[in-house]
Amino acid sequence: MQAEHEGYDRFDRAILTTLAAEGRVSITELARRIGLSKSPTQARLRRLEELGVIRGYRAILDPIRLGLDHVAFVEVRMFDTRESSLAEFNNAVAAIPEIEQVHLIAGNFDYLLKVRTADMRDYRRVLAEKISTLPHVSTTSTYVAMQAVKEDGIAQPPGTA
Repeated sequence: MQAEHEGYDRFDRAILTTLAAEGRVSITELARRIGLSKSPTQARLRRLEELGVIRGYRAILDPIRLGLDHVAFVEVRMFDTRESSLAEFNNAVAAIPEIEQVHLIAGNFDYLLKVRTADMRDYRRVLAEKISTLPHVSTTSTYVAMQAVKEDGIAQPPGTA
C-alpha cells in the first residue's frame, strides 16, 4: 500500500497488501502471513470491511480469453458542464456495460472513458449508438490501445497482447 493513513498499523497494511494480491487467501493463511492469530486477524478484517477500506471481493477475469481484446480510450467534450448536466451524463454512462472506467478530467476535455469491446466494428457500434448519444456530449476523440502493459495494478506477462 502506498499511502499510510492515520489509524492503520502495519498489520492492517499487511492485510490490505495480501488481499489486494490474493483475495481468496484463507483467514488462517492470512493470519499466518501477517503474524497474528486467527481471531484478531478476523476482527481487523471485519473492521476494514465495515470502514469501507475493503469495498468487496471479486474475480479478475481475463478479457482477452473472453473475446474482449479491443480497448479504446475516449476523450469526451461536453457542451454543457453545469453540475446537473454532469450528473445526467454520469447516470447515463453508468448503464453502458462496455465502458469499464469513467473519469472526470481537469484539462482540455471533460471525461476520459475506457471502453472494451470485441473488435473495431463492435467499438464503432458502441460509439455511434451509445457514447455519442449520451446527454450533453459535444465531441469525442478515440485512442485505440495497442497493448496493455499493466492493468488492474498487475503487469501483463511478456508476449501477451
